Amino acid sequence: MIAEKLFNELPAKFRRLMQNVVIVTEDFASAEVLASMQIESAYDLLGLYEGVPLTERQIAESGSVPDLIHLYREPILAMQAESGESISACIRNVMVHEIGHHFGFSDAQMHAIEQESKP
Repeated sequence: MIAEKLFNELPAKFRRLMQNVVIVTEDFASAEVLASMQIESAYDLLGLYEGVPLTERQIAESGSVPDLIHLYREPILAMQAESGESISACIRNVMVHEIGHHFGFSDAQMHAIEQESKP
């Protein structure tokens, strides 16, 4: 699985902080998820983080169910076809974005970081 390979390529210091995170791949987000996020097209959601970001955790939450990172296969494939990037690059971008949520970054913060890192 490409996502597993890409995850294992992350620096060890990040992987250690993700011991209670499970990455799952699904074709699309469920209708319930799309409705709760007010997203009309299933192709508009590439991934989703479900859990409590590290910045918001409390000791009482230790031992809870794992956080989840969902990667949605069909929207990622559509993005890849449109962008021309490699499928690995597309999956990495989505996975890193969702990992950012695990570390407590907002969409706006991650967008700013992405903009700063562009050549």
